Amino acid sequence: MQITHNRKELIYFRKKLRNKSTLAEVKLWKHISNRKLDGRKFRRQHSVGFFILDFYCPAEKLGIELDGKHHYTREGIRKDLRKELFLKKHSIRVLRFENKWVFHDLEYVLKAIAAAFHE
Repeated sequence: MQITHNRKELIYFRKKLRNKSTLAEVKLWKHISNRKLDGRKFRRQHSVGFFILDFYCPAEKLGIELDGKHHYTREGIRKDLRKELFLKKHSIRVLRFENKWVFHDLEYVLKAIAAAFHE
């Protein structure tokens, strides 16, 4: 089954998310943009089907999600699970990190992402 990446009808939402990036997203992007992490290309606010990933590495089929407080509500957990099940069905792995880890241990986050390249 073919899935659509970066659906045209989601362009407004993707742009809005890029323009209103969280501080954690901005900080992580500085370290993974322009092939800075093991030469891998990442995209910001990339959509797969009707779901939007914070970051996506097409070569690795790897999504990165940074989670704020709303992800830990009942509704947030339900939405994240639905998203992950859809992505898994399409062979896309997702790594999730709390926003605070980008600030408290960025090296750990970058090493965890790089380790996923070799799995």
